[in-house]
Amino acid sequence: MRKYFVLDTNVILHDPSAIESFADNIVVLPMAVIEELDRFKTQNNELGRNARWAIRRLDILRLRGRLGEGVPLDNGGELRITHNRSPQAAGLHDDVPDNRIIGAAHLLAQEGHRVIFVSKDIHARIKADALGIEVMDFEKQKVNFDELFSGFREWLVPPETMDAFEANRSVRLSDAMFFPNEFVLLRSEEGAHRTVLVRAGADGTLRPLRPESDSAWHVKPRNREQRMALELLLDDSVALVTLMGPAGTGKTLLALAAALEKSINQKRYDRMLVSRPIMPFGRDIGYLPGDKEEKLANWMLPIFDNLTYLMLKSPNGDHRHSLREKIERLQREQVLEMEALTYIRGRSIPRQYVIVDEAQNLTPHEIKTIVSRAGEGTKMVLTGDPYQIDNPYLDSSSNGLAYAVERMKKEAVHGHVTLVKSERSALAALAADLL
Repeated sequence: MRKYFVLDTNVILHDPSAIESFADNIVVLPMAVIEELDRFKTQNNELGRNARWAIRRLDILRLRGRLGEGVPLDNGGELRITHNRSPQAAGLHDDVPDNRIIGAAHLLAQEGHRVIFVSKDIHARIKADALGIEVMDFEKQKVNFDELFSGFREWLVPPETMDAFEANRSVRLSDAMFFPNEFVLLRSEEGAHRTVLVRAGADGTLRPLRPESDSAWHVKPRNREQRMALELLLDDSVALVTLMGPAGTGKTLLALAAALEKSINQKRYDRMLVSRPIMPFGRDIGYLPGDKEEKLANWMLPIFDNLTYLMLKSPNGDHRHSLREKIERLQREQVLEMEALTYIRGRSIPRQYVIVDEAQNLTPHEIKTIVSRAGEGTKMVLTGDPYQIDNPYLDSSSNGLAYAVERMKKEAVHGHVTLVKSERSALAALAADLL
């Protein structure tokens, strides 16, 4: 018996390819979904682009027959667009688009079909479930967050292995397989205090961390995870670095310190580009006056805070009153560029150190769009806290940062570190642990 998957609008706005992601089954789009796509299509953001992509795809599929009667899909399934049905029979008000979509699913279920309502809206799933309709989230790009790659593990080895490592400065374990750039704490069986932190190469060989990666822009790591992060941030062979961790663990600060070190001191990159999604926390403050730079400055205040701290660490001995001037001079000289993610699409970015902060608020498709902008010689750094997501349709398992970590963990150009200890202040550490 073929299943009927009724898709909510937010699923298509999240990933327009969802239309063709249910092989051998029937995908149903209620007319209310088409109406909502029409409302979103004029927006100049990712939602608008996804809406336009879906509408164009539906127009192509229309040539295969009548959408109202069902048209075949390339994966062996079928797509249908159904007329709006009054949801009042299900006890729902018909002035809410979500209710009309749920009403269409309810009608199909009443006709005896096996119906599954697919939505990223928890509230809509609850309403559908209350009506006896099977529900699910769209999980094509979800990962198991509880088993997410951390970038680090401990490994117990015999004393002979430790001796061989100390003699050769490298070792390869026949009984273990490690991901490229994974960090391993080798611990001797003879004593818990005999340990060494190593990093796995693409061939599985374990080597010590590089001494030249012990600091960046006069910033030194305060814990083991920060040391691992600097190892990746300062290694030009690692083109994509992902950093996860709660607030105060130093993700953004370390990334900016490494970018300054590589761009200004070492001249390895032509400039550093810093961006973050425009996603307000709490109630949005609404319209902001000024030009693009003035509007963007409000969203980039966390970046300015970190840069101000780093300028205090500068070897040039700037005083506090000149810190802002130095940051602005870096911008005028185009060594530092701050950009909204909206303007990154379509660009090709060569020889730049790119930092995308708060990447947990991006979808997998948005992460793909950003990383695919990297030109020759560019390094990408994605930072974020999967426990602080402001995007209403994402969670710790479906956000683009977690998806990138899991999908890229086998690639030699990628490295990941999960930071755990807050180093911002004693109060910040207590808040992270207790609140």
